[in-house]
Amino acid sequence: MKYVCTICGYVYDPAVGDPDRGIAPGTPWEEVDDDFTCPICGADTSAFEEA
Repeated sequence: MKYVCTICGYVYDPAVGDPDRGIAPGTPWEEVDDDFTCPICGADTSAFEEA
């Protein structure tokens, strides 16, 4: 399941992760730290919805 930022449209894909921010490929959304912010707009995790 992918998650999209409702503010800017950035998509978090667990298969890809976010290696630039220390999130390994294969990391499910539920295991992403609560202090994660959107790399594009800076929104917190509450701005993300299942895509």
